[in-house]
Amino acid sequence: MNNIDIAKAYIKAVQTGDQATLGSIISPDVIWHQPGNNQFSGTQRGIAAVGTMLGKMMEVSGGTFSINRVDHYMDNGDWVAITLEFAGEANGIKLKQPGVDIIRIEGGKIAEVRLFSSDQKQEDMFWGQ
Repeated sequence: MNNIDIAKAYIKAVQTGDQATLGSIISPDVIWHQPGNNQFSGTQRGIAAVGTMLGKMMEVSGGTFSINRVDHYMDNGDWVAITLEFAGEANGIKLKQPGVDIIRIEGGKIAEVRLFSSDQKQEDMFWGQ
């Protein structure tokens, strides 16, 4: 699989909750940069820490948080940028906004993830402190 194929498999697995695929394409040593100033912000290291964080995010959003649209996949060497839209409901806020996920692929696995939101202030309120 090339890097775009890996990125597409990752997004599809996130959208469908396919934990087996996520486990097979995310490096055990992944570095995950969650943006903003909320309870999930900061850098998580390792698949266990990332999995715990993502599970808590689904709890906070009552399972509503999702990537509901993907527009483009663009690669540059080991990096793939994905333009998308994400949505959900939490803390009385209905969230729906464009974002960019940037992933670094090393040895066929996702080694690093950086996320960008178009309205970080709204996303911070959505996730809470």
